[in-house]
Amino acid sequence: MSRPVTASVELSATSNFTFLTGASHPEEYVDRAGLLGLSAIAIADENSVAGIVRAHTRARELRRMVKLRAEAELIGPPAPPGLPRPPSADITTVPRLIPAARIVTDRDLQVTVIPRDRDGWGRLCRLISLGRLRAEKGSCQVRLDDLLDWGSGCELIVQPGGPSDWRKQAARLAGRFPGQVSLCLSPRYDGQDPARWARATRAAADLGVPTVASARPMMHHGARRRLADVLTAIRTGTRVDALGRASLANAEQRLRAGPEMRRLLGEHEKAWDRAAALAARCTFSLDELRYEYPSEVADGESASDRLRRLALKGLEWRYPSGAPDHVAQLLEHELTLIGKLGYEPYFLTVNDIVSFARSRDILCQGRGSAANSVVCYCLGVTSVSPEIGTMVFERFVSEARDEPPDIDVDFEHERREEVIQHIYDRYGRHRAGLCATVIHYRAKRAIREVGRAMGLTDDTLASLSSQLWGFFGTNGLEAHRMAEIGLDPRDKRLRLTLELIFQIIGFPRHLSQHVGGFVITEGRLDELVPVENASMEDRTVICWDKDDIDSLGILKVDVLALGMLSCLRKAFDLIQRHHRTEYTLASLPPEDPATYDMLCKADSLGVFQVESRAQMNFLPRMRPRTFYDLVIEVAIIRPGPIQGDMLHPYLRRRAGEEEVTFPSDALGRVLGKTLGVPLFQEQAMQIAIIGAGFTPDEADRLRRALATFKKLGNISEFRNRFLKGMRDNGYDRDFAERCFAQIEGFGSYGFPESHAASFALLVYASAWVKRHHPGIFACALLNAQPMGFYAPAQIVRDAREHGVEVRPVCVNASFWDNVMEPDAKGGLALRLGFRQIKAMREDEAHWITAARGNGYVQVEDLWRRAGLCQRSLRALAEADAFAGLGLSRREAIWAAKALHGTEPLPLFGGDMDGEGIVEPAAYLPQMTEGEQVIEDYVAMRLTLRRHPMSFLRARLTPGMGTPARGAVQDGRRFAEAGGLTRSDAWARDDEGGGLKCTSVRS
Repeated sequence: MSRPVTASVELSATSNFTFLTGASHPEEYVDRAGLLGLSAIAIADENSVAGIVRAHTRARELRRMVKLRAEAELIGPPAPPGLPRPPSADITTVPRLIPAARIVTDRDLQVTVIPRDRDGWGRLCRLISLGRLRAEKGSCQVRLDDLLDWGSGCELIVQPGGPSDWRKQAARLAGRFPGQVSLCLSPRYDGQDPARWARATRAAADLGVPTVASARPMMHHGARRRLADVLTAIRTGTRVDALGRASLANAEQRLRAGPEMRRLLGEHEKAWDRAAALAARCTFSLDELRYEYPSEVADGESASDRLRRLALKGLEWRYPSGAPDHVAQLLEHELTLIGKLGYEPYFLTVNDIVSFARSRDILCQGRGSAANSVVCYCLGVTSVSPEIGTMVFERFVSEARDEPPDIDVDFEHERREEVIQHIYDRYGRHRAGLCATVIHYRAKRAIREVGRAMGLTDDTLASLSSQLWGFFGTNGLEAHRMAEIGLDPRDKRLRLTLELIFQIIGFPRHLSQHVGGFVITEGRLDELVPVENASMEDRTVICWDKDDIDSLGILKVDVLALGMLSCLRKAFDLIQRHHRTEYTLASLPPEDPATYDMLCKADSLGVFQVESRAQMNFLPRMRPRTFYDLVIEVAIIRPGPIQGDMLHPYLRRRAGEEEVTFPSDALGRVLGKTLGVPLFQEQAMQIAIIGAGFTPDEADRLRRALATFKKLGNISEFRNRFLKGMRDNGYDRDFAERCFAQIEGFGSYGFPESHAASFALLVYASAWVKRHHPGIFACALLNAQPMGFYAPAQIVRDAREHGVEVRPVCVNASFWDNVMEPDAKGGLALRLGFRQIKAMREDEAHWITAARGNGYVQVEDLWRRAGLCQRSLRALAEADAFAGLGLSRREAIWAAKALHGTEPLPLFGGDMDGEGIVEPAAYLPQMTEGEQVIEDYVAMRLTLRRHPMSFLRARLTPGMGTPARGAVQDGRRFAEAGGLTRSDAWARDDEGGGLKCTSVRS
């Protein structure tokens, strides 16, 4: 009589989100479980649920693929001839994902915790959060008492073994949670499993709990056994050859099918059936997570009423003379749609964050898909008029996509932390947390860590790394390249190392914090997802990254940092201080012809987004004359339009060399402002929707594939569907091919029009300040460093070329920051600050200015009055900051060296005639100008003297005649100084023929 077949489930799989332990991705477990016929699988990582969403997303994708195959509607190109079908093509049953975590207590008791329902999930998240917040980043300290407090509503599967008193601890759990505790039977494949299972079964009977079975896999397939050992070697800091018992004895600790497990369990096979029954009791799915926005109700006013009141008030502020009818109608339309979808709290959350920043005079600017709306313009989230763009609001806040809109807000990079701490204070750390960023293995790290684990020498690893090109791939590691660098591609260890490197690329290594993505909730965030400490003080993060929360439809507000906002804030403050004129991003004179004239000449050093060489080369060809030209300028010099060959057609059409045509009237409305050439992400999406007939669901998946730097996304699966849809709608195949090439370009780096418009405002603002206040712009740029493409030396040189007088660092005139001071012509001169001196600290600069009084007379004054140490005095002397006292650089260094200790002796602290021993004056040789320039660069990375090339130009230019001897000497010093970066510049002495050190510090 045949036994009825029951479902097979795996209750405790370890993925690679148990970092440097598990050897398979969560997605691979889901695929493999489907191939093995498992009905359910629990991803249970150690004290973490970080990888669960990826498995959940993959299971959802598999269900969609299986449904499409059943309906014979395959999307994407067939596999190329000669290549095997992907494993997912053979999956007919998709396993159910069971969310779980393997809790390891501080006494090494291991308990797989599986929530039965939504309440159980919340308690699991609180349990993990408790352990994570108790420890430093990356660690977790869960105690048995924590399990006793938070284990309700969950299945608790205890792993026998571990601490010597594990039975006593299991008994406490069983007594606290009757009917929830089980004992796990899992094979170790060491020949002792039957005896071990018999002892565990007796222990379970004594405790009054059932047994369940699990393979407890560390990998989805046995082929990952070698990689598992490499991960162990990396984690323990040893070589694979020295792992000993820490390595896997075999490849058996893998995901197994039901018949295999029954055969292994033998007389204990009913434990496998009980595992399936346990899984059936756990009905919780991540689909049940319902993210709730903060209600943002204030003073009894509903979110809807509050948003409408603030928007109408902002409309009066933006349009003092009355808003145009079409703007007022658009505002009403947007408010209606926002209310219909219930997104009012989202906009209010962003508004409150921006309002706080403005109350602290922190410059900020919103961007993102919904930021360029009339609502955000009226709320002050953005200063870009929504009339500029071509995309309608429904394309970002759509009834077809049940997800929140996207608004990012950039803040001054020096003051963003104030905003972050405000969010924590306002909502509480139990309701707000930063997203995680998963740090994955890329090629260079993979080569370094896998190579060392495999015992390769550092020289070999350096040779391998030197062959890489590209940011994400492994181009350069091909076999034929090995011979070119002197490595034997037939060497077994080298071949195995390369194979393991290819396997580990894309593996998660650890969690970091997102640059600024905040998740804010109405209820407790730590009942939605575990919260843990970040490495930075006073920050807490969740364990899911932006892709995970996107998949679950969770709101994220990006609180980002932007250096140009710091620069503009400093520039606006300087303009207000010196010219008594107050500017904001919204109040700058619009469409200034002089500003556009400057940009057309590519005079854009330091200007936001258009300061690169590529942009400087493009500006004279583009010749921007309007704000929307800047929007296009920002977006067009990107890999997407360039790879899609859209740059030159746009230029030709703009210059009138090519006729502006549209494939259809429908696409003409989408491509009108860009002359029929798709340049923005939104346009690529609309071509797919209007031209290729994509459904809203397909368009949404295409949008996700177009994400910036989407390493793992692949939009080529849409190719056949896209080309077929374009052909069916009557579009030319050549046009369809070019459009898809553009979309593929966006797959690597696409730029939305909404982002481009926000950035274009900063382009215009920074260009306007540079054009009308070049000294203030240079001063603000220097004070906002480090940022941008250009070093301080280039910024200073550019300012002087624009007629700005730049004055050197002076102990009697400078402050920590660079400042503007009156010049002799009724204008402003730029005085360099102490921040330009490499070895100077800010607190020391403040002591100098605080103790300055009527000015310093000699080096000793700073030592005595400002309390500076000899190191700081020498740094000032090397920067020639005592020149205003009549001291040369060498004299100042000599005086600084003569001072010993940190405080003057009381007896000789005053100026007393006849006291002490007067050291005879030293006669120091004067430095040549070339030596002065070298020391300027060594001390400050810039000089106000001659350009370094001026000392070499006479030698490098034919027909210039014989240069002066001093110029030759200085030229040799520069030529032999190695790019002016060494502290000692050696030159050959023409008279003696020997070498002498020309560094002032020698």
